[in-house]
Amino acid sequence: MTRSVVVVGAGPVGCLAALALHREGWAVTVYETRTDMRLPENKSQLVQRSINLAMSSRGITALRAIDNRIADKFLQTAIPMHGRMIHPVNGKEQSQSYDVNGQWINSIDRALLNEDLLNELTAKSIPVKFHHKLLHANFEGKHLTFRDSACEKDATVPYDLCIGADGAYSAVRRQLMRVVRMDYQQEFIPHEYIELRVAPGIGPDGSTHYQLHPNHLHIWPRHSFMLIALPNKDKSFTSTLFAPTSEFEKLKDANEFIDWFRSHFPDALNLIGESRLIEDYKRNPRSPLIHIKARPYHYKDSVVILGDAAHAMVPFYGQGLNCGLEDVRVLDILLQKHAVDPAKSVPQGTMDDALVSALREYTDSRHEDLNAICDLAMANYEEMRHAVTTPLYKLRKRVDGLLSRLTPFTAFEAFIPRLKQETFLPTPRGWLALYTMVTFRPDISYAEVKRKARRQDTFINNVAWSGLMFVLGTGSLFAGLRFWRRLRG
Repeated sequence: MTRSVVVVGAGPVGCLAALALHREGWAVTVYETRTDMRLPENKSQLVQRSINLAMSSRGITALRAIDNRIADKFLQTAIPMHGRMIHPVNGKEQSQSYDVNGQWINSIDRALLNEDLLNELTAKSIPVKFHHKLLHANFEGKHLTFRDSACEKDATVPYDLCIGADGAYSAVRRQLMRVVRMDYQQEFIPHEYIELRVAPGIGPDGSTHYQLHPNHLHIWPRHSFMLIALPNKDKSFTSTLFAPTSEFEKLKDANEFIDWFRSHFPDALNLIGESRLIEDYKRNPRSPLIHIKARPYHYKDSVVILGDAAHAMVPFYGQGLNCGLEDVRVLDILLQKHAVDPAKSVPQGTMDDALVSALREYTDSRHEDLNAICDLAMANYEEMRHAVTTPLYKLRKRVDGLLSRLTPFTAFEAFIPRLKQETFLPTPRGWLALYTMVTFRPDISYAEVKRKARRQDTFINNVAWSGLMFVLGTGSLFAGLRFWRRLRG
């Protein structure tokens, strides 16, 4: 008899997990608190609700590992972004490529991706039960209690494996904390964000066009805050303003906000329009930025948490979704590695040793990676809002580019066949820029990315200090010779 999986959460990570487990032969059911986002009456609620997604090689690799067709479909709807377009206050744009080899990231509408994945579940007859809120979990007895808000009735659901993919405020994680000694860290950083929108431009003939270059991620860095904009297929841009909470608190009304915005982002104000900016400011809430770390991610052979439920991170490396989808790929490989059989009969009161081993290895092997990317994401905020404009940053980018050219280039697609069977590959030799490793090298784990970047930083610092000592030593030598000649003269 086929064993059952309950996936809690019908976001992109939960949907991909459901597809992966269904492919392996599990009987999968997905439960979601919210309503079906595909229904026409719900689409208006999705507008301006979340930051646009930047999908890169890790997310694409995860999609291809589960279903090549899904990845192909995604890439048809994505817009490639080849670099950052920096907008200083003076309005003089500066393009900064992401990679010396011309690799790019992809802008994707979160709702569009989620709808496509939900449609895949429907096509494969995987049930999705909307309006179902998790109330209680018995991870020993393996049953979950949900409240169906559509009819206000409770239902108890048995399962063999539970996947918690229900986001940063995960109900599964809260229930898991009752049965394991979970190391848990939650931090609201002192910054918030507001969603804005740059509408398409309208030509004299009524045709629409992009008001900004569509193949860049646009950034207006302003030291302690910043504005970004990502392109959409309808030729608009989803824009997000990030600023310290204290900065927002100074702005008492829409007029003060417009004056503040005009002083810091005059060119962006011209693109958005004053009336539209006021409308977005009044309608769209200020949203918090949360940073979560946890361990363990599993309990026995009963439950495992993935995505933001396990590791919510700030969005400044564009890795939140990519990392969550990679979670699915890694878990899928470990289930195969430990020969977990969805048709195996497990007597009541006993555990599936293979499944226990797979989930344990998932926690043990994934924890360092997830902490690493959470830390890197936070550090990248400083780079995006300030460092990208500094001479030292630009010099380091040039050094990274020069040294990277000495390392043979391998496109990430070349790694995909092996990454369908292995979690990660041995650390490559040569020089790789930090951003390249995080974004374009899915074969390198986040933890190894951090270690390799630290080694490279140490090398550059040593070279810099050696150069400085050489210059100072040479200068001292010549000064000493001049002084000696004066004494003789």
